[in-house]
Amino acid sequence: MKEETLSYIKSPIQEELKIFEKKFRASVKSNVSLLDTIMNYIVKRKGKQMRPILVLHCAKLFGEVNENTYRGASLVELLHTATLVHDDVVDESNMRRGFFSINALWKNKVAVLVGDYLLSKGLLLSLKNKDFKSLEILSSAVEQMSEGELLQMEKARKLDITEEIYFDIITKKTASLIASCCGIGAYSTYQNDDVLNDVMNMGRAIGIAFQIKDDLFDYGDNKVGKPTGIDIVEKKMTLPLIYALNSSTKKERRSILIILQKDKKTKLEIQEVISFVEDKGGIDYAQTRMLEYKQKSINILEKIPTKASTSYLLALINFVIERKK
Repeated sequence: MKEETLSYIKSPIQEELKIFEKKFRASVKSNVSLLDTIMNYIVKRKGKQMRPILVLHCAKLFGEVNENTYRGASLVELLHTATLVHDDVVDESNMRRGFFSINALWKNKVAVLVGDYLLSKGLLLSLKNKDFKSLEILSSAVEQMSEGELLQMEKARKLDITEEIYFDIITKKTASLIASCCGIGAYSTYQNDDVLNDVMNMGRAIGIAFQIKDDLFDYGDNKVGKPTGIDIVEKKMTLPLIYALNSSTKKERRSILIILQKDKKTKLEIQEVISFVEDKGGIDYAQTRMLEYKQKSINILEKIPTKASTSYLLALINFVIERKK
């Protein structure tokens, strides 16, 4: 998706994003100079800001952005950043969004403590302001994210993920956080449980479509670009691969599983898996399912009784599945 589309999505919340950034900076301020240096590094390398954008837009569906909304957006960023910092330690990753990770620059012990600090800051921000609903929504998401990650690790050892288990994993691992962004934003301006459930279901569908898009990046096509094969190297069972394995003969399946189980794979072997997935229709199938969840999120959005235009959220839903990275 073109950069101007992201500019369009941000256009009605430009001022709110600036205010959010100031408040987020203030929320991570520390008197410990090492911690403050690291916090400044984290703030400067922000990505597309998809999570605060979702919080702000979902708030605007029902009313005016308020202090509760800003705290909700900060809570999401604090806890999400904490999980990313910890993930980089677990994955022994030296890069994050094209920048050096915290553990690469300051080592694992500091990175773990920084993650703990961000987590505690998020909890305290909510508790001090009695934002119990926001804290409940996000704590549930973090619980699900942990369960999803562990379930994926458990299944990766045996390479026995069914499509049903796959959707359970990505609903927990990815979609729960997107759903919480939508729910926290909506609840900050309209305290209605039925609407909250609808908005979160919309977010869940967006999150599932988002993750399937990530799966497709591993294989590449004319729309996505060159294949990366990273998920294949890391033994992650993605939707295109699961479908291809289910559509193959026992002999074909055995041959591919032998490659997948290897700790080190050659470029030729990775390409063999990619070609296998393409030939078995795995990429086309995943794209079809992605579009189903995109449409599901749009259908839910169109039924929600909003007080504002939904055009920016619709543009965001399109951005999720048409992005290039």
